[in-house]
Amino acid sequence: MERVDRCVVLVDAGYLLGAAASLLAGEPARSRITVDHAALIRGLRELAEADTRQPLLRIYWFDGAPDRVPQPEHRRLRVMPRVTVRLGALTRSDGRWAQKGVDAAMHAELTELARNRACSDVVLVTGDGDLLPGLMSAKEHGVAVHLWAVQAADGDYNQSEDLVAEADERRVLDRAWITQAVRAKETGGVCAPPPAPRPEIAAILSAPLPEAALAASAERASEAQAAAAGNGEVPPPEESSTADRPGHGGRGVPTPKDLAGSLRGPGSQPTQPSPANATLRWSSDKGWMERGGPLGEPAETASLPTLAQLTSAEQRWADREEDITTVGGDPFEVGQVFARRWMERLPETVHLQKLSTMYPRIPHRIDGELLRYAARFGLLAHKDDQIDEHDRYAIRAGFWREIDVRAAAEHAPAVERTSPSGD
Repeated sequence: MERVDRCVVLVDAGYLLGAAASLLAGEPARSRITVDHAALIRGLRELAEADTRQPLLRIYWFDGAPDRVPQPEHRRLRVMPRVTVRLGALTRSDGRWAQKGVDAAMHAELTELARNRACSDVVLVTGDGDLLPGLMSAKEHGVAVHLWAVQAADGDYNQSEDLVAEADERRVLDRAWITQAVRAKETGGVCAPPPAPRPEIAAILSAPLPEAALAASAERASEAQAAAAGNGEVPPPEESSTADRPGHGGRGVPTPKDLAGSLRGPGSQPTQPSPANATLRWSSDKGWMERGGPLGEPAETASLPTLAQLTSAEQRWADREEDITTVGGDPFEVGQVFARRWMERLPETVHLQKLSTMYPRIPHRIDGELLRYAARFGLLAHKDDQIDEHDRYAIRAGFWREIDVRAAAEHAPAVERTSPSGD
């Protein structure tokens, strides 16, 4: 079998991005950097073809993912020309994440390419000495092996010494090359105070409530104040309405705790009993009752169609393509995309009007579908064994922002919404 004169690039993403984070941000956490994957792939291809003087066959991107489920970056990468993504497992042990199966997959791919004479040159972007047997096997099959390293933060090696010794050619990807596609996130220093709320979340907090919800909220607040005054009590600040809190512009999105308070009537007596161990769900339209409770689903929410019911097979395919190619996976953006699709496919605007009056609670049948959609992008994953509530809030905030914009447009100019500054 005649060998084909072309090059292949095998990238250990954990090594490449971890080393880049160490170089640019001072620690190997990939969360400390942002990556322009299109620019990175383009840079790898151009440099590989220049170094090997051979056309590129393919770039293999090896990475880990929880349960081997592709994350947003993997979805973007695998639709790029000449890129193949191979995923190993990402597991958590002793408080740290570790890749499983990535080295074995790289070894198998390298050996198979060399045995089948699929290329004349292989570029390895890795530092792991476990690939040494595969590297030596490729050399025995007549393949030239180019080993690339990322510039080490301390000026030392961040690769196996045995790998460096056995490679045919070596190159260091320096800071100037890395920063064409990777940059460190701004942290404000280790002693800086916690970051301010995201701008889009702040926008939701200052957004006007729909008139019906605002009137109901004001009525409940008046009742609570009257009851407290009658008992000679002053409501504690943490139980007060979000309208009284700084930064809400007089109107805002009630928290689950605020909604729990809204279920209490005069004298702070619950209007609805709370079952043992029950919690008030942000999306719950049944107060303290858990999903599937004895009360069943209220008629006003049962009539609202889900996105799945509104979506044809052709639309589902187009949605999937859009998710892969254009939706970045930001929680706020995910909520907006879901809401936009739901509204565009509604047969009657009465459904949108009905949903608007339920603000900020999303009926749980729609909310569950929204969160399942978000899970496709790797959101809602366990972080330090805790559900990331900030992501959940941002997803729902994006959903309500899109709903509010459309509802306001349909009611204008009959209903004029005042800005928070006008309160």
